[in-house]
Amino acid sequence: MARYSGPVCRLCRREGQKLFLKGDRCYTGKCSVDRRTYAPGMHGQNRKKQSEYGLQLREKQKAKRIYGILETQFHNYFEKASQQKGITGENLLRLLEIRLDNVVYRAGFGRSRTEARQVVRHNHIEVNGKKVNIPSYQVKVGDVITIKEQSKGIQRFKDIFETASSRTAPQWMDVNFDQAQITVTALPARDQIDIPVEETLIVELYSK
Repeated sequence: MARYSGPVCRLCRREGQKLFLKGDRCYTGKCSVDRRTYAPGMHGQNRKKQSEYGLQLREKQKAKRIYGILETQFHNYFEKASQQKGITGENLLRLLEIRLDNVVYRAGFGRSRTEARQVVRHNHIEVNGKKVNIPSYQVKVGDVITIKEQSKGIQRFKDIFETASSRTAPQWMDVNFDQAQITVTALPARDQIDIPVEETLIVELYSK
């Protein structure tokens, strides 16, 4: 599947805030948003007031960039969310949160969503004892996600677990670093999804 392969710091600068796309680097003084607080490009320092449509578009772009997905896939998520019971915007964010690559990232098994996606794609992950290498796989309540036994000794995971064990996992999952295991205990509620996105603007955009 196609994906964005350019410099991700440009994406954060375009949105005017940290999207935490580069893991630990985003917390250091090397972060591009801290060093250059304007948008990329020759006209980046001459921002104009955005229209209502522009604000709605920015929220959609921000959500796509945070979760690392492209337009068609994002639109499919929205269509699915609109067909579910409940609030469409919250359904949309919930569908994005329960992607396997995001669950791996949220649990601390990847320092960024990009690294978590790579962990999944490289066959390091099992769901309920079976290998799953599809980043967009939707987890369910009760699913048990583990690092494959053969992969636990890889230096990458040793390094990740050294720092990740101090992180607080979301309330909707239980993480056991000793066993390299994640158990999904519930579906995430809106107040448990801490991304800087106003989903109502996305719904308004698609409703036009």
